[in-house]
Amino acid sequence: MSETHEFELVHDIDLPASPEQVWDAIATGPGIDSWFMGRNEVEPREGGATSMEMPGYTAHATVTAWEPGRHFAYRSPAAEDGTFMAFEYLIEGRDGGSTSLRLVHSGILGADWEEQYDALRKGNPLYLRTLAQYLEHFAGRHAVPVAAFGPQQADQDAVWAALTRATGLSKDVHEGDAVRFTIDGQEVTGVVDTVVAPGFLGIRTDDALLRFVGGGGMNMTGHHIFADVDQAASEKSWTDWLASIY
Repeated sequence: MSETHEFELVHDIDLPASPEQVWDAIATGPGIDSWFMGRNEVEPREGGATSMEMPGYTAHATVTAWEPGRHFAYRSPAAEDGTFMAFEYLIEGRDGGSTSLRLVHSGILGADWEEQYDALRKGNPLYLRTLAQYLEHFAGRHAVPVAAFGPQQADQDAVWAALTRATGLSKDVHEGDAVRFTIDGQEVTGVVDTVVAPGFLGIRTDDALLRFVGGGGMNMTGHHIFADVDQAASEKSWTDWLASIY
């Protein structure tokens, strides 16, 4: 019988946006698409259904708190072993038009809980940082989420070396570094807004938040494209691009 472990992670962030803008970003499907994972839907009421669709996978949950502009929470159903995930967002307006947001991520993890917990502890702040970038640079716009997967590599250092080389960066990349590369014959220019080597590279362009996420020799995109693009075609383009850089 597998062992399970309860967990709770609390993250606080100040955001350059009004409570109404933050609410739109965290509690609506198009808003969540613009900074988090996958294609999302939210039924706007307590007891409503939520879904997050990724290639080959869909996660379902139920809204457990719905106070527009203040409090939003949802929880996944428990699996056979009792594991589940719960997210709670608490919003508080600040002077000057900014907003304080608290994320409480809790639940029960399974047998490999230490690895899962470490991934959540490191990953949650990166998503919140993307949320801040979205609200600062793209507030009021909604993105097409683009998830693509690269081929397995020997290790994460090989992934990082190829990714930084392909985006015109050095392996010792820093936030603020300029980015220039080509995909499908189109030039992409931007700036590094987040970097945690060798697992996460965030690039901001005029019409996208590009996110490359990796671990264990794998690399995938969690892009948010603020333009009228076809999701399936864009995911194929990025899959081909990831395959070509190794």
